[in-house]
Amino acid sequence: MTNAPSPGSADPLDLHGVVPPTVTAFDEDESVDYEATAAHAEFVVDGGAHGVFPLGTNGEFPLLTHEERDRVVETVVDAVDDVPVIAGVGAPSTHETVQHAEYAESVGADGLVVVTPYYYPLDDHAAVEHYRRVCEAVDLPVYVYHIPSKTGNALSLSALADIAEIPNIAGLKDSSKDVPWLGQAIDAHPDLTFLAGSDSLLFPGLEVGCSGMVSAVANAFPELVVDLYSAYDDGDEERARDLQSRVYDVRDALKTGPYMAGVKTVLDVRETGFDPGPLRSPLRKMDDSDRAALESDLRSLDLL
Repeated sequence: MTNAPSPGSADPLDLHGVVPPTVTAFDEDESVDYEATAAHAEFVVDGGAHGVFPLGTNGEFPLLTHEERDRVVETVVDAVDDVPVIAGVGAPSTHETVQHAEYAESVGADGLVVVTPYYYPLDDHAAVEHYRRVCEAVDLPVYVYHIPSKTGNALSLSALADIAEIPNIAGLKDSSKDVPWLGQAIDAHPDLTFLAGSDSLLFPGLEVGCSGMVSAVANAFPELVVDLYSAYDDGDEERARDLQSRVYDVRDALKTGPYMAGVKTVLDVRETGFDPGPLRSPLRKMDDSDRAALESDLRSLDLL
């Protein structure tokens, strides 16, 4: 890293750059296609990704069984050698989160991503104790995943201060899109690694101090997001800004049609050599009209 922010000193993996939240592939009957799931992780690494994050939002983790989740982690760990694999292990209960964390550690994951528990509301004390118990169960670096729009639970800055004191807390992936919150969190915890969790804030995230980005666009076009990071790191902020504008256009195109359908549709259209299959119900892929609109948008951007 030359001009991009450095990872925090508390982060043994030195996470930086582009870390796509890789997809879980399915067969047409919605059973998990583990071979294609591994192939997608290899695809983003071949595109220059600096790490992979199975079982994030794009990995459809809440729709998988306990056994499927564990096997996805094992599959991706086995497939990826060149960059860190940080496995999503979060669940509504601390008990289940610990089980996933212990399993991910046992199969060789490099780090763990722990989303705040969801469905039931949490106070600060409950949030802190959740992370404390997970961290006590494993020796791996743990990254907090903050996405209150999906979990219903936002972390206060005071709760984050207490969580940051827990041994093996290494960083935080922020998908809150609350830039003032993120800026204050980075300012208060320079020893932690921060990852921007929205494609709307890749360049701004670097500007405010994030060392890397967890990008859904990078699942479909890893080269584009890697180019953005590389331009910024090389000191060419003008090119990085231009590439962020391009990412905005791609992001808009991917949002055509049903929620989260864009990435798998693009992977299908790009003829990547593997079939990501459908999303698991109740999520669904694009119909022919939405797919045609997406293809048209991407051709106009010279991406197909």
